[in-house]
Amino acid sequence: MIELFITDAALRRSVYRVFRLPAAHAEKANVLLGDDLVSRQSVTVREARSLGLKGDDRFIVVEGSEAALARAVELLKDVAPPLEGAKADDVYRRLRSQDEQAASGMGLIFGP
Repeated sequence: MIELFITDAALRRSVYRVFRLPAAHAEKANVLLGDDLVSRQSVTVREARSLGLKGDDRFIVVEGSEAALARAVELLKDVAPPLEGAKADDVYRRLRSQDEQAASGMGLIFGP
């Protein structure tokens, strides 16, 4: 029997870290963009209000390699420890939802 698909292959889960950066330390986000390793990853910065959350803080989502995520944690350790569990998942889902809405809106502008 010939299998058309590899059914036992493991799918790699998206690797990301979410940080909550207090408004008073907003300029610290630039540290990530200035780092050679982290800046090569996907780094997204959004204000809490734009994600439908309370406060003036900023959320930073870094997606990429384990080494880059470890470096991001090290760079922000004094001002923004990474969020864990359900809180990190909630922020990540909100951010992805915004991205998907923006992408579908572009499709409406330019057509299929």
